[in-house]
Amino acid sequence: MDWKKMTTRAVKVLDYAVPVAISAGLVIWLFHKVRFRDIISVARGECDFVWVAVMMVITTLSHMVRGVRWGIQLRAAGVPRMTVTKESVSIFGAYALNLVFPRLGEVWRCVYISRTEKVPLSTVVGTDFGDRGSDAVVVVALTLLALVVAHPALMSFVRHYQVGRDIINVADDMFLWIGIAVVAGAFWYVCHYLRRYRWVDRMDVSLGKIWQGFKVLFTMKGRGMYVVLTLGIWLCYYMETYVMFQAFPFTRALVHEAGSAWGLIPGLVVFVFGSFSMAIPSNGGLGPWNLAVMFALSLYGIGNTEGAAFAMVMWSFQAAWLVVLGLFSAGYVLCEEKRGSRPTAAGA
Repeated sequence: MDWKKMTTRAVKVLDYAVPVAISAGLVIWLFHKVRFRDIISVARGECDFVWVAVMMVITTLSHMVRGVRWGIQLRAAGVPRMTVTKESVSIFGAYALNLVFPRLGEVWRCVYISRTEKVPLSTVVGTDFGDRGSDAVVVVALTLLALVVAHPALMSFVRHYQVGRDIINVADDMFLWIGIAVVAGAFWYVCHYLRRYRWVDRMDVSLGKIWQGFKVLFTMKGRGMYVVLTLGIWLCYYMETYVMFQAFPFTRALVHEAGSAWGLIPGLVVFVFGSFSMAIPSNGGLGPWNLAVMFALSLYGIGNTEGAAFAMVMWSFQAAWLVVLGLFSAGYVLCEEKRGSRPTAAGA
């Protein structure tokens, strides 16, 4: 019995099964909390789908801007310049695949660029780490901004809900930070002192190549444009939520509520909660994102049924549109492969 193969297969099964289980479990819990037919009734009777269409246009724009931004990193890492269409296709396909299996899209886009542009996969993976790393910085900055401008609503959450108090308790736990420091120290020790082992040396070489792809963020040409495009991506993401506020009367009311800065502050809170939920492995955010948005809306007095309708309409139409963009990407890649396989005039 080959235990190594069995372990590898088990890990792969868990990689796919755990996100599906999380999504399914949270969706079941959601529909236990609110009735599905009530959600459908709110969506049909109160939603202005013109604003949903506007949201889908902004979604497309955000992915195109992300593709162009990634192109700047790739060129700095030695990848030849690509067309804006190809840069966009790499993102369309990645997000569509993430609906099926979380993180699969990230793998696909790295392999796609590596194969078509004939560059080392580890270099492309490094740029992907840089791409996501810069997003993490933005999420932290947005969180700090939300803590400042939406302090009353967030403090209400911490005071009145057990999960809020639990978050504070975990963050204040000294053993958590000691554990993180121990793990980081052990990893450094292995990489620094156990290089004589082949597997450690291979890991060290791979990490070095990944770092080469990541550090181009700090040395590449076009850093200013990269920052501008990063702001553009996250402005688009925020505007998706803010535009959807206009689609329902109960969220539209927040725009006109005193002290809400024309709905910008509630929009920021909903957006930040939704962004953090994407760290939970699930199929395209289904389950964690919906519940996070519902909870954020509840901070402003919106009931579970209305919050669920808002979240389900926004997620469902975004997911459906990502499938359309994914099909476009598949068609583009297929045509690209056919063009590449045609014999040249010299070789015919």
